[in-house]
Amino acid sequence: MSEIAHGTQPEFWRPPAHEVGEAAVDGDISSDLADTCPRCGTQFLLGSHFCHTCGKRRPESQELSTEADAAEMAGLWQSAVHSVGSMFSGLSLRRIEFPSWLHNLHFHEIKRRLGLPTAALIAFLLGMGCVAGALLVGLFTAKTLVEWQAIQFYRAEWLLAATAAFVAGILLKGRRSNSE
Repeated sequence: MSEIAHGTQPEFWRPPAHEVGEAAVDGDISSDLADTCPRCGTQFLLGSHFCHTCGKRRPESQELSTEADAAEMAGLWQSAVHSVGSMFSGLSLRRIEFPSWLHNLHFHEIKRRLGLPTAALIAFLLGMGCVAGALLVGLFTAKTLVEWQAIQFYRAEWLLAATAAFVAGILLKGRRSNSE
C-alpha cells in the first residue's frame, strides 16, 4: 500500500481541463460557461470581478444580469410593500366598535382603581407576569426524573422573581397617612 503513494505526482496546481468528447481543451473555452475565464479557461472565484490567473476582467454580461436581477427584485419588493400598504390604508379603527368594559383595562384606570403609584403598579404587573410564567412552566411534560427536577427548578426561579417583584412593589408603594 505504501508503494502506491510514492509514485504519485501532485497535480493540484494545474488549471482545470474541460473535456470535449475525447480530447481535453486547455485554451479557449466556449462563452456559454459563465464561471470560466474566456482567455485562460480558469474558473472565476466566487464573487470576483477578475480572473485570479491571468487578470482578465470577468465578462460584463453576467455582472449586468445580476444587477438587473437585483433591480427586478427591488421593484418586486416595492410593489409588494405598496400593495400591502394600500390594503391597510382603507382600514380605520374608528369603524371598529370596542366593548364598553374595555376602558377598564387602560393603564391609568387600573392605577386609579388600585390606588398604586406608577412604579408600584409596574412591579405588580411584573410579579403577575412571573406568576403566569411559573404556571406556564408547569405545562411541560417530564419523561424522566431529571426533566421533572429541571421543570421544578424553573418554576422556583419564576416564583422567586415574582416574590422579588411584589416586594419591590410594596417598597415602592410608600406609606399612607392616617388621614386618608
